[in-house]
Amino acid sequence: MSRRTRRVASTATLVLAASALVAMPAAGSESPSIPAPPGEHEVRFATFNTALERPEEGMLAEELASPDSEQARNVAEIIQHARPDVLLVNEFDHDEEGVGLQRFQDNYLSVGQNGADPIDYPYVYNAPVNTGVASGADLNGDGEAVTEPGTPEYAEDAFGYGVFPGQYGMAVLSKYPIVTDEVRTFQTFRWADMPDALLPTDPETGEPYYSEEALEVLRLSSKSHWDLPIDTGRGRPVHLLASHPTPPTFDGPEKRNVTRNHDEIRFWADYVRPRASDYVYDDAGVRGGLAPGARFVIAGDLNADPNDGDGHPEAVTQLLEHRDIVDVRPSSQGGRGAAERQGAANDDHTGDPELDSADFVDEPGPGNLRVDYVLPSRSLPARASGVFWPTVEDPLFRLTGDYPFPSSDHRMVWVDVVR
Repeated sequence: MSRRTRRVASTATLVLAASALVAMPAAGSESPSIPAPPGEHEVRFATFNTALERPEEGMLAEELASPDSEQARNVAEIIQHARPDVLLVNEFDHDEEGVGLQRFQDNYLSVGQNGADPIDYPYVYNAPVNTGVASGADLNGDGEAVTEPGTPEYAEDAFGYGVFPGQYGMAVLSKYPIVTDEVRTFQTFRWADMPDALLPTDPETGEPYYSEEALEVLRLSSKSHWDLPIDTGRGRPVHLLASHPTPPTFDGPEKRNVTRNHDEIRFWADYVRPRASDYVYDDAGVRGGLAPGARFVIAGDLNADPNDGDGHPEAVTQLLEHRDIVDVRPSSQGGRGAAERQGAANDDHTGDPELDSADFVDEPGPGNLRVDYVLPSRSLPARASGVFWPTVEDPLFRLTGDYPFPSSDHRMVWVDVVR
């Protein structure tokens, strides 16, 4: 989720048994949280909300100029232990020149942390997002369109919540080439251009919550939606479909964030079905969704749990029960242990805590939830998966811990697929 106080929101049909997809730790490993390497013809896709956002523009890049950020060191060590081949990073402040990303690589990922092996990502995708970009419209209903960055009021009128352009951004790090001339982005796609969109209404009057002027400009993506073809060296590329929908809270009775989260997720559900994606257009004006038969992996902090939390009850089930997608249910023992140890809201959850990927406020709050996903297409057989969430007995528990978190309140989720 974006913003530091965190909340979120049909059970998915299982196609593959979760027990068959849990990787055993590497031989000789002291920590059961470290997965075995992917097989020779496999690629490890992962998503990780690193919580490396900062309150002022340029602050993150400045912090990463030295190797002294404890949080960044812990985030880097998690990446070095899990060793994904293709990694979507959420909540990493965007800067146009990619200075922050380069410094993170040079000063953290390329430096072995606490005995972990360094890791190098020669291919990086860094692009603008909607967070902190002024809309010029009154989006929060206070009667004023704030266009001067730096305040919560500005953030609430931006296309995505952010006090400066690029706050809570995202990026992709890859060991495999990104086919950059075939990348599609959907940053400017208008919410109102989605057929049957769940545009919010005032529950007292039944009238649209947003003015006509706001709907003329309001974009669907709170950050962006990216289609990045990854050349894995085995013929057709694998399309990484990356996003970070708005959290379904921080709104009012109109539920504008709940409905937007639902439709941001729906975008991918439609995009991977040619008959459902005629309405889609990208930032270059090209229409239509993914080509028939294309292989893909949907990844990101989707801010939606299928069973618990504050979101629309059907938001993420649009993907988990999609006929072209397989949910391999990445899991951890650390998630179960945290739910039992923390209690409170977790005691009332109906979802399996081993599937949780985020450690949110327990009381008052939604508790721990499954909100981060790596979902391959049916044409990509999955061989192993997991959530990097060590138990308290694990020597690597120091990397995730309990609040205040030494790295992030989210956990990395990874899936190995046959390329």
